[in-house]
Amino acid sequence: MKTVGVDLAAEPTRTAMAVIEWGADGAHLSHVQLGTSDTEIIELAADAASVGIDCAFGWPIEFVEFVSAHATRVSGTHAHTGIDLRRRLAYRHTDRVVREQTGRWPLSVSTDRLGMTAIHCAELLDGFAAAGEQVDRSGGGRLAEVYPAAALRAWGLLTPGYKTKPEARILAAQAVLAALPRLETTAEQRSLLGRSDDALDALVASLIARAHALGKTLPIPPELLDAAKIEGWVALPICGIGELAGDA
Repeated sequence: MKTVGVDLAAEPTRTAMAVIEWGADGAHLSHVQLGTSDTEIIELAADAASVGIDCAFGWPIEFVEFVSAHATRVSGTHAHTGIDLRRRLAYRHTDRVVREQTGRWPLSVSTDRLGMTAIHCAELLDGFAAAGEQVDRSGGGRLAEVYPAAALRAWGLLTPGYKTKPEARILAAQAVLAALPRLETTAEQRSLLGRSDDALDALVASLIARAHALGKTLPIPPELLDAAKIEGWVALPICGIGELAGDA
């Protein structure tokens, strides 16, 4: 099995990708890089069992409806007002589930610093569709929306400050690799993972893609499936990290 992880950024220069090849005797990190174009992602993912992409696959339905009504100057009544309305517009159904499962809110795709990256993600998903992929934003196909920090928290491996502090980033990379002794990596790859939080998140995204391919992610409640197909759905692993490579 081959899985691909993508830490998506607004521009290709900050977009990272990691490819893991899984076998009966373990796994090896066959490719990890910074500076990745959409074309490279789509080409390298062609024969992957699952592709984990670290970015929201869509916007909150109520937010889209609110902005569309505002753009056409159509005023309407809302079930919520004030701060309650703003919170409804800020978060998707999957974000609320992530909050319930992990105790922390993901960044809001409609109100936080994710706007440019979310637009890039929409372009990337369109690129997959143009290449013949059946894109299912709920994760029903090969593509899965992932949240590396939430997975690391679930696995007990989240290192505070790994996004901003070099020493924390090194510790985070060491913790992830120590939890996967059967994952083969090169010295050069380990050095990159310790230097770049983007590369490390791409690796974790590929690990989550493995859980997705194995059917070991939190299922979508039936009543939220329709919304998930529009807004996207975060694939949260429900297995230990060691189970992914048979290390458990």
